[in-house]
Amino acid sequence: MQLEINNLKVNYLEKGPQTKTSVVLLHGWGASIAAFNPIIDNLSKKFKVYAIDFPGFGLSDKPDKSYHVEDYSKIVLEFINKMNLKDVILIGHSFGGRVIIKLVGKLGFCPKKIILVDSAGIRPKKTLKVKIRERIYKCIKKAARIILGKAKADKIINKYKNKLGSEDYKNADETMKEVFKNVINEDLTDYLPNIKAPTLLVWGDKDTETPISDAKIMESLIPDSGIVTIRGAGHFSYLDNTTFFLTVVNNFLEGCE
Repeated sequence: MQLEINNLKVNYLEKGPQTKTSVVLLHGWGASIAAFNPIIDNLSKKFKVYAIDFPGFGLSDKPDKSYHVEDYSKIVLEFINKMNLKDVILIGHSFGGRVIIKLVGKLGFCPKKIILVDSAGIRPKKTLKVKIRERIYKCIKKAARIILGKAKADKIINKYKNKLGSEDYKNADETMKEVFKNVINEDLTDYLPNIKAPTLLVWGDKDTETPISDAKIMESLIPDSGIVTIRGAGHFSYLDNTTFFLTVVNNFLEGCE
């Protein structure tokens, strides 16, 4: 199914009985609704479940500009309003967690409960090594533009940036590369204390993309929150141990129907 929001066709899935409480699932960067299939199948036995393909992913239209996290949060807010959803439980993995943090902490949306799964949003502090590398890069870039000219230098620099960048960055088109840079460069720490809904943090203890230390920061700043760690699981903890994940989630949502 598709819904038009801000002149974009946003693809979504709707499954489950008509219930007072709705669950909205928000996927991670580079993923789509399909990444949540086992979660949808489980939760739709008790709840009306909605899963959205973010613009630029799955079957949704690509953004018509360089989006920031807040743009995606506004898309979700508009979806909730257009679908007339009242009591909403938000579940977000990685990038989806970023969107939830901005949606609740900045835009003021009040969900019934929140589940953040290996959520992004904490920008790591730069090490001295990273700072030195960035300084060298800027000097080389400046010198190359003087010697080769801006157009030729930028073409060569962008070629190497694509080779050295993350898989998410390399696999994106030019617009989504700009979106990716906007997203990862924003630290959402200041919005965490504004989240008042009961919040469950589910994390893989082997997650190297959003390490468990990020979860501990979130727990310390979100007033009503707690962490459940999935041992041996990585960044996709909900897929690495789906049975345990669903047990934890079902317990957290007990009585919310």
